[in-house]
Amino acid sequence: MQFLGQIRSASDELLLLFMCQNDPGLCEEWDADGGGNQVIAVGTSELQLLQPPADGETLRQTRHGASLLTVDAADYDQARSQWMESSAKPGREVLGQLGGEPSWLQNDETPQCDSCRQPMEFVAQLEQGPDWKTEMNFGGGGCAYIFRCSCAGGSAKLLWQC
Repeated sequence: MQFLGQIRSASDELLLLFMCQNDPGLCEEWDADGGGNQVIAVGTSELQLLQPPADGETLRQTRHGASLLTVDAADYDQARSQWMESSAKPGREVLGQLGGEPSWLQNDETPQCDSCRQPMEFVAQLEQGPDWKTEMNFGGGGCAYIFRCSCAGGSAKLLWQC
């Protein structure tokens, strides 16, 4: 699996996002329960930075960071449009949202927790990225949705739609 990125959740966990990137694409990475993606929740209190190995490729040539911007809007689509108008930048530079409500491209596919079987809480929505050469592949213009359950045995999941 390929590491896509990391998101710090509201409960101060680090969610590590992975997705199968096999060629010709034999993984069901769009499905939260298909086995083609994984979200690993890690506590942050005892994390330490490690030095990468001295040889071999360990990082992509291009990495993207993000800045958080609060936009007063009714929903994600409206906030994204307002940001594009005020910044005069293309929508591809919006990387997604943290919290709120998902802006589903298809139908609501909120996954159930494997432990308590209840609908999971929405954490974030991710766009593919600003550069087609380095973007995450969510089916060509799609979005990924990250969920987490707060029950005792709660899990985290990722799915995408296009």
